[in-house]
Amino acid sequence: MRDFHSLTEREVLALAISLEEEDERIYADFSEGLRENYAASAAVFREMQAEESEHRRRLIELYRQKFGEHIPLLRRSDVRGFVNRKPIWLMTPLNLNKVRGEASAMEIEIRNFYRASAARAQDASIRQLLDDLAEEEVSHAVKADELGREILTDNAKQQEEDASRRLFVLQIVQPGLAGLMDGSVSTLAPVFAAAFATRSSHDAFLVGMAASVGAGISMGFAEALSDDGSLTGRGHPWMRGLICGLMTTLGGVGHTLPFLISKFGPAMGVAIAVVVLELAAISYIRYKYMDTPPLSATMQVMLGGALVFLTGLLIGSA
Repeated sequence: MRDFHSLTEREVLALAISLEEEDERIYADFSEGLRENYAASAAVFREMQAEESEHRRRLIELYRQKFGEHIPLLRRSDVRGFVNRKPIWLMTPLNLNKVRGEASAMEIEIRNFYRASAARAQDASIRQLLDDLAEEEVSHAVKADELGREILTDNAKQQEEDASRRLFVLQIVQPGLAGLMDGSVSTLAPVFAAAFATRSSHDAFLVGMAASVGAGISMGFAEALSDDGSLTGRGHPWMRGLICGLMTTLGGVGHTLPFLISKFGPAMGVAIAVVVLELAAISYIRYKYMDTPPLSATMQVMLGGALVFLTGLLIGSA
């Protein structure tokens, strides 16, 4: 890699052209990646893409005047001091806040590059253009805010907030809720069957941990292998599987931990109380994120939990 201070003015201009082309393409990728769910923000990044295209045109025009037609290929990876960027295709599906933060970091980096390059330039016209571009990069943040106010109307912002909520529900809440429901409800029968059959807190704890961890692994793989998220928009399959598996395990472990209490009676009482809290939490999540009426959500979850608990009680007492 070359040190920045060893670059000639010709190489600085060639590098600047390469940087502007890269930023232009990144903004185009941002715009395309956000277009479906965040149309207004995508329009902002299209405007910023056009700005970078104009910067590149001005740099190429000056380069031709000074050094001719051939522009050597210099990339950020050839020069020390630049931040390595994660490829956009590895960031999909794009998170709006993360994209805006990435764009801000890009503007700061290119602005610092232009300022450092202008300070070293001996040619007056090159220094002038680099100074101008540095100032324009400073104003990019202001322009983005202006574009945001112009394009991101209250209605558009509300639509984007709704889209963010839908993605959050699809990618996080749904797999987490499925896991929590499975872990909390399906493990009730084996845990309480073991508890009533043996009257031993230790035995009930072992059965509960085995059922919880086993269910977590099973649900995690089932969720991860259900679809790859490319058509459903449900996000990366392994991330969904991890969320689902962890929440499944957590749901079962919740009413298993009380059996660490050595005395069976108190342990059973605490475990039943925990089950009620778990079912109440599931009912609230369904009401808040799944648009289920509160009474309906409560009745459905509580009825299912009660049936599974009674199953465990009957089998354990047989």
